[in-house]
Amino acid sequence: MTPDTTQTDAVTVETEILRELIAPVRYVVFDFDGPICRLFAGHSAEQVAKDLVAWLEGQGLHGLLTDEERVHPDPMVVLYAINRRRPRSDLVTELEERFTQLELKAVASAMPTAYADPLIRTWSALGSRLAVATNNSPRTVAGYLAGRGLTGCFSRHIYGRTSDLDLLKPDPHCLNRALGALGATSSAALMIGDTPTDLIAAERAGVPFLGYARDEDKGRQLRDAGARVVVRSLEAVLKVLWSRT
Repeated sequence: MTPDTTQTDAVTVETEILRELIAPVRYVVFDFDGPICRLFAGHSAEQVAKDLVAWLEGQGLHGLLTDEERVHPDPMVVLYAINRRRPRSDLVTELEERFTQLELKAVASAMPTAYADPLIRTWSALGSRLAVATNNSPRTVAGYLAGRGLTGCFSRHIYGRTSDLDLLKPDPHCLNRALGALGATSSAALMIGDTPTDLIAAERAGVPFLGYARDEDKGRQLRDAGARVVVRSLEAVLKVLWSRT
């Protein structure tokens, strides 16, 4: 009986593709919520969205959101909606700050992504320079990294949301800031993200992209958006790095 080597062959091919992607990398830019941790693992993102909607309603601004936006489980949808209707206003600034405070509360119960901590430490130990480019508040990221003892791996290279929400990914603004601060060439850099907006930002910045998908639905979204390399676990990336030591 001939052994079925199909699955083994597929794993080997995926490993080689991953190895080729990682080989020239000297600068790694991580998205935060997803590749590094699940920020709202113990503090529902849906509840955060509800809190923002309730605050707007308390200000008499109920009419600024559609019925769909009022019940959407993603708080970023609320931010985007208000930014479209009141761009660069004090309202946007205050709503963004309220969201930041809710993110900061979520840090204590955030769940580290499996293998993220050792991957970050290993990449840093191998001499690569690391940064974070995220739609989350940089204060949130800094608080989480400090709690995990990872601050030194990033040397304060954290680039995230400001009150100018037009600069959120898929705009490559925060990614370009990271690349500039690191002194990175795009060909020697890698963006690790878990959403199509991360992929688009990487493409606009001319940076190779590695997709991380914690479930098949996330993976499908990334592949449909055009991601060439998607991993379901960061363990695969870590193993490639270990093979180089």
